[in-house]
Amino acid sequence: MRVARRFLISGRVQAVGFRFFTEEVARREGVTGWVRNLPDGRVEAYVEGEADAVTRVERALRQGPPSARVDSVETETEAPSGALLDFRIR
Repeated sequence: MRVARRFLISGRVQAVGFRFFTEEVARREGVTGWVRNLPDGRVEAYVEGEADAVTRVERALRQGPPSARVDSVETETEAPSGALLDFRIR
């Protein structure tokens, strides 16, 4: 079953390779979506794909790359659109 989730990640998540880490995990799991830095220092990600794959991406986001410190991850479930063809850094 396809699902979509939006994540807002807080902590030391900018200038530590978080977006590149997210892109690598997303491509490995075969999900679509995007990731971007927000002006307030958080990272936002939208991930769409098979439920198990999206859950594995979420688990990785909660951990982050070695240079990051993830303090919190807000998650919002959305209806999958199927409009995205790959995963991109915005």
